[in-house]
Amino acid sequence: MKPLRTFLWFDDQAEEAVRFYTAIFKDSKIHSVARYGEAGPGEPGSVMTVDFELNGQAFVALNGGPHFAFNPAISFVIDCDTQEEVNYFWEKLSEGGEPGRCGWLEDPFGVSWQVVPVQLYELVNGTDAASQRAVKAMLEMDKLDIDKLVMAYEQI
Repeated sequence: MKPLRTFLWFDDQAEEAVRFYTAIFKDSKIHSVARYGEAGPGEPGSVMTVDFELNGQAFVALNGGPHFAFNPAISFVIDCDTQEEVNYFWEKLSEGGEPGRCGWLEDPFGVSWQVVPVQLYELVNGTDAASQRAVKAMLEMDKLDIDKLVMAYEQI
């Protein structure tokens, strides 16, 4: 069975979005760009699809027109080992976009991302008082702060 690829429908910014993403993710590459021909429906010579990869995950970006829009019901999660990684991805992806709550953000192309420190999973994965304090702290944050989450968990 072949691996899954994520297909992203853009109005007309597929190439711009892919260049934005591949500049942010260090282990990324653009594999190919396909262009519309005389048969359309896009302008002949304009970008139809861009086949690319981010951190080993395959994607295809399509310039399909304004018929569909992204929404937060689907998002990409970036698991970060350090606060520096959280800060890096948060700053880069939210530039020109919209920060959200609890580590969520919308990039300038309308794609939703969750920038999550891996420590969060252990801190909020319980029903005890410590986990509930970490959840409460998370719910009050936009960009997640590992130190503040740990302090809430440990009641410091």
